[in-house]
Amino acid sequence: MSPTLIKAPPEPTSADLDEIINQLKNSWTARVTVRRSVAEDIGIREIYVSLDDEKIAILRPGQEVSREVQPGKHRLRVHNTLFWKTLDFSVEVGEHASFVATNRPGFGTYSILAFLLGGQLIYLNVERELFSGYLR
Repeated sequence: MSPTLIKAPPEPTSADLDEIINQLKNSWTARVTVRRSVAEDIGIREIYVSLDDEKIAILRPGQEVSREVQPGKHRLRVHNTLFWKTLDFSVEVGEHASFVATNRPGFGTYSILAFLLGGQLIYLNVERELFSGYLR
């Protein structure tokens, strides 16, 4: 009986290895959530949310929006048509960055001047939550 030769699989090329690395990098994700569920929110006027120059939601009280993103630097823009907030932040692989947006009353919200002008000054507050959540 003669020995059986087994053909070895071909060696991957550097292009093959680069493609594998790119597929792995594309599978690495993080998550960003913006929520409007704070008791201090006065409950009027929508909050408009954009992430990396893409409009992603119009939040009403009690609502939230989440998106998977690539790890790295991002820009969150939030406004209520009166006040604008821009936050630059970073997320790591598997991290869950959570933000709270609130329309709150402030100086002049319930004043006679606001009443005479026909509108209320509603201040916008946006904060990153302190916990560092990671996806499972």
